Amino acid sequence: MSDTALSLLNRIFGYPAFRGEQAAIIDTLVAGDDALVLMPTGGGKSLCFQIPALLRDGCAVVVSPLIALMQDQVAALQELGIAAAFLNSSLDGATAMQVERDFATGKLKLLYVAPERLLTPRFQSLLEQAQVALFAIDEAHCVSQWGHDFRPEYLGLSALHERFPQVPRIALTATADAATRAEILQRLDLGAARVFVASFDRP
Repeated sequence: MSDTALSLLNRIFGYPAFRGEQAAIIDTLVAGDDALVLMPTGGGKSLCFQIPALLRDGCAVVVSPLIALMQDQVAALQELGIAAAFLNSSLDGATAMQVERDFATGKLKLLYVAPERLLTPRFQSLLEQAQVALFAIDEAHCVSQWGHDFRPEYLGLSALHERFPQVPRIALTATADAATRAEILQRLDLGAARVFVASFDRP
């Protein structure tokens, strides 16, 4: 485990040590490889992409379907002094354009975006201009046709691998049985990803 990741964990996030598979997941992403992470809510999923985002060049693009969660995470990161922003329907046009400019010019370390927006031609051309550190696909079970949270736009996210094969991807979910995990790997074109299943046995 690189000393740098641990020092970021201590200095910025205020935790003394990594839990469970966090260190191995972070190493995987920092090395440029893909990962599928199944971890219970409250298990520290967000650190698994936030720390690699700080260690890799460029900005991490975090795909999230939940506007409230996006806003909470960005507010928490900004409080820690990290350059983070979100793009969703809650922003007015001028603010959204400023976020897009900051992203394209390398001023951000994390950008949270809804899947619908990520797949628009406008955002795809922004991705071409920016340096992307990694793609994090949160709530990845939304890609599964069997889940009650199915979001058809998630199916388009496999295009990220086709267009940006060199950018590592991490798919994260708190709810996925073996069949759903297999479906996530297939539908997001994550065939070579390392799979991490954290324990759900928590006191």
